[in-house]
Amino acid sequence: MDSAAVDRFEASRGRLASLAYRLLGSAADAEDAVQDAFLRWQAADRERVEVPEAWLTKVVTRLCLDRLRSAQARHERAVGDWLPEPLLDGDPMLGPADTYEQRESVSLAVLTLMERLSPVERAVYVLREAFSYPHAEIAGILDITESASQQHVHRARRRVAAERRGGDEVDPASARRIVEEFLAAATSGRTERLVAMLTADVTAVSDGAGLSRRLLRHTTRERVAAYVRAGFKPTQAKRRLAGGSVAMHIAPVNGAPAVLAVVDGRVAGAVVFEVGDGKVASLYGIAAKDRLARLNETWRRQEPDAPVITAW
Repeated sequence: MDSAAVDRFEASRGRLASLAYRLLGSAADAEDAVQDAFLRWQAADRERVEVPEAWLTKVVTRLCLDRLRSAQARHERAVGDWLPEPLLDGDPMLGPADTYEQRESVSLAVLTLMERLSPVERAVYVLREAFSYPHAEIAGILDITESASQQHVHRARRRVAAERRGGDEVDPASARRIVEEFLAAATSGRTERLVAMLTADVTAVSDGAGLSRRLLRHTTRERVAAYVRAGFKPTQAKRRLAGGSVAMHIAPVNGAPAVLAVVDGRVAGAVVFEVGDGKVASLYGIAAKDRLARLNETWRRQEPDAPVITAW
């Protein structure tokens, strides 16, 4: 392949990776899909490709749809034992974040809700909401009619809105203050304060510190408060599991405030918060090492803020 063709692909790589991440919810899978697209670009008769960006978008979208439809993906995601891979803000794979819709489409809450959409609905929703593709182009990418594209995005928006928690977009500084107060209550044992800071329909989902084969789910304010209180209570066993003394940082992950448990410069766990109406609406706890690999890469490349808890 000549250098011009490679340069053309590399110019689109970031956008393609961002598209694939939104469709798959996994940075590793997104990178694989983009690499597969590169191999197809190498083998293609590029003289016949009129608009390379459109061709590449179609190829990556189709590759992602194939993955979503695969038997393995259907099994893994049908049982509900899956959470999106969290990414630290500033990671280029998060892609465009200029509009509310673009930021919303990459939140852990919406990435999780999109699992309930069909693969085509998910693709239409992402292409329309995150990348502002007109329905005529979406129809060409997915080989459907414009009318079908409009129907798919309408159904997807309705389903996401019906189950979306947290309400309108929250100012990042305000959301961080709420999480700081929540963390202070959680580590001090003030269960009543924790309960008061949770919405009536709060949910908490965790991968069980990466040790459970099934996601752990908690509902009702009292149960979530008890789970959080137990989770943030320091013990020697937890320190051994983490690999040493833990520092707690607050940093933005997928556009939302998150508490990161850091050991010797490595993120050992993340709890991502969704905030609405001045309270915590949902929590996502992720500690499986493979789900934190890319977040750790980004974490090591930046200068983090001072920890809110230096030794836990």
